[in-house]
Formats: sequence, C-alpha cells, structure tokens
Amino acid sequence: MIPKMIPVSSSNVAEVGYNEETQEVYVRFLNGTLYVYKGVPKFEFEGLLNAPSVGSYLHRNYKNVYPYERIE
Repeated sequence: MIPKMIPVSSSNVAEVGYNEETQEVYVRFLNGTLYVYKGVPKFEFEGLLNAPSVGSYLHRNYKNVYPYERIE
C-alpha cells in the first residue's frame, strides 16, 4: 500500500512517502513515474525529506544503496 505522499520542492521529484512498517520509500517523479526503494531506515527518509536538493540526495544516498523498482 502506498503511504501518504508529501509534495517536495524539486526540479525532478514531485512527492515522496514512507512506509515505516515495510521500510519502503516511494518517490514520484514529475514525469509521473513512481519508484519504491526497499529497506530504507527512517532517518534516511527524513534526510531525503529535509535535503536542500531532493534529487541530489536521492541520487547520492539511494541510487546504488537500496534495491528499487518502478511500480508505475
């Protein structure tokens, strides 16, 4: 189940959400695609949410760290 999504200010990302139970981060990009990153600790989601650049943080801290898949 997709959690409540939080809009973010980004040139690439529209909104993000976190499911604490499954440790999954959901990222919807401005082009409408939705990805889920798995096994992400809560502090890492909070880091993403509060990053000065959401896109850069995602690329630096998520891309080659957590398994992810496109779901939409």
